[in-house]
Amino acid sequence: MNVNSTLDKMTSSSQVLEALRLKKMDNEFHWTTEGFSAGKGKTYQPEELQIVKTFRFEGASDPADSEIIYIIKANDGLIGYSQDVYGADTGHEHEQGYDNFIRKVPTAGHEDEILFEL
Repeated sequence: MNVNSTLDKMTSSSQVLEALRLKKMDNEFHWTTEGFSAGKGKTYQPEELQIVKTFRFEGASDPADSEIIYIIKANDGLIGYSQDVYGADTGHEHEQGYDNFIRKVPTAGHEDEILFEL
């Protein structure tokens, strides 16, 4: 696989989410106290997941508007995403444990990330 040139042109989180929807990879991983769930009846632990790509978007006028989208692949082949604000704060204040969980999910090597396309 080669890098999809469309990826380089995505300038907003809504463009990334739309590309995921079109590829049927729009499974949103939600934090639960048992782990990440994508609403498919299964809960995943960090060692069952891999972050294969990240997209960071910086607010043009307000750093508080920055966000990150993690593209995540589960060991059973399910691909989806988790979205958070980027910076000192988190968008998961009510989900204590999210930050610690996402830090434990291994990140794909640089070559794997380059090969992932939407």
